[in-house]
Amino acid sequence: MCELLGMSANVPTDICFSFKGLARRGGDKGPHKDGWGITFYEGKGCRSFKDPQPCCSSPIAKLLQDYPIKSQVVIGHIRQANRGNIALENTHPFTRELWGNNWTFAHNGQLTGYERLATGGFLPIGQTDSEYAFCYLLAQLTKHFPAKPLNLFDAFQFIKQCADYLNTLGVCNLLISDGEYLFAYCSTKLHWITRRAPFGKAKLLDEDVEIDFQIHTTPSDVVTMIATMPLTSNEVWHSIAVNQAKLFKNGEIIF
Repeated sequence: MCELLGMSANVPTDICFSFKGLARRGGDKGPHKDGWGITFYEGKGCRSFKDPQPCCSSPIAKLLQDYPIKSQVVIGHIRQANRGNIALENTHPFTRELWGNNWTFAHNGQLTGYERLATGGFLPIGQTDSEYAFCYLLAQLTKHFPAKPLNLFDAFQFIKQCADYLNTLGVCNLLISDGEYLFAYCSTKLHWITRRAPFGKAKLLDEDVEIDFQIHTTPSDVVTMIATMPLTSNEVWHSIAVNQAKLFKNGEIIF
């Protein structure tokens, strides 16, 4: 299985600390050695870094552990391949344009019968079940909403219905975002934590690294992290219930 990483914050925030912990699981302290990727939203733009090399030894991943890119929404992924070759086109996250925004998607799990999913005009570039699922979600959105809905909350409620269907095809833990909202769906395993004042110290589980968030934040900051498995050893992470979803905006839970 792959592992997911997400962030939603009310102010531009870097993810170096959490990404450092995830990177160790990408081929060192975990079996997820078949590539990695991460997408940072900055306004209406986004920039992605992807590499089919193991995250634990990738020079690009090393750069990002020390390069504090500030973002309010981030989606990351480390891959353990089961559908599709180890190749850049099969490396998550995947990004497509919808309603004038960049939508980004990452998936953990295995689906069967995914080749029969109706993807409309959104054609997969690689061979993964994950990218097929992403194209299916976008196709269903454009079919259900011929024009961009006035309230995107409605779109994400519909995504929950589509994710429920994908979940009948296998394991479907996923993250998807339009750069403003971050939607998380749990099929088997997904955790989250919201950090706010008073901030304290956190220690990584997979790396001998500690950070004092109080030094790097203001009292009004709100930052939510989402991960397949908790990344820190001294904080309380919450699990998302099986077959349930959460929607985050500016670090807060919307539903």
